[in-house]
Amino acid sequence: MPENEPTSEPLIETPRATAATSPAIAPAWHTILLVVGILAISIAGSTGLTSQRHASNRLVTYAATAAMELVLFAWVLLGLRLRKIPLRTLFGTIAKGFEGLVVDVGVAAVFWIGSMMILGTIGLTWTAVEYATAHKGAQMRPGQRIEPSPSQKQTIESIARLAPATAGEVACWVVLCILAGLVEEAVFRGYLQRQFTSWSHGSAVAGVAVSALMFGAAHGYQGLRNMVMLAVFGVLFSVLAIFRRSLRAGILAHSWHDLFVGLTLALLRSKHLV
Repeated sequence: MPENEPTSEPLIETPRATAATSPAIAPAWHTILLVVGILAISIAGSTGLTSQRHASNRLVTYAATAAMELVLFAWVLLGLRLRKIPLRTLFGTIAKGFEGLVVDVGVAAVFWIGSMMILGTIGLTWTAVEYATAHKGAQMRPGQRIEPSPSQKQTIESIARLAPATAGEVACWVVLCILAGLVEEAVFRGYLQRQFTSWSHGSAVAGVAVSALMFGAAHGYQGLRNMVMLAVFGVLFSVLAIFRRSLRAGILAHSWHDLFVGLTLALLRSKHLV
């Protein structure tokens, strides 16, 4: 298919996808600039240029984050238009009707619970290894708690500062979570996964791996540990997208996860537990 012809194929490819059935959806320069932009935002966040500057005004932080999400989405939309690819194809084959929505909600719920179990196991293992490394030869006493490292505590505190505290902030947080779920799934699982699958001659593994690494790298403000965890989360989201051939279940799970984490941290902070 010539690259300047539109395509109506779903952009969620199966492991058997080939370059012929997975055309690049944007020029190379467009993808390179997108990757550079994502990494630049992440570096700015990791150095506190975005997350700390407005720590005392969460609404400003929410607005700035929403603006960045919209800019990323607009850039992806530009790439699609350059290849004359309809935006709807970015989200895959979405089942119509109430029954299809209910199925995706159920799949999203099961996926989220399973993902939390996987990530929780990885997190506990990571913490145990860190503790064993820092306390070589020491034996844990019965009932002894493994305390987070100073860097982990700092990361938790920085994320907790972003959690909503008032009714107005909660409302804005809900909107931001919905926007982030939609945009980030479209950018990482819709655009980047398809683009790198095409560039690797139809290798879905390569598309999943690179998009997941970019997803983890995009969250520099959360520290190395969470970046690795989010990369694993990205792999799980990619598998879900391939399984469903659609982004809708992933968007639902992604939005719910961000909402749940923010509200949970807000509750813990109100109890002075973080």
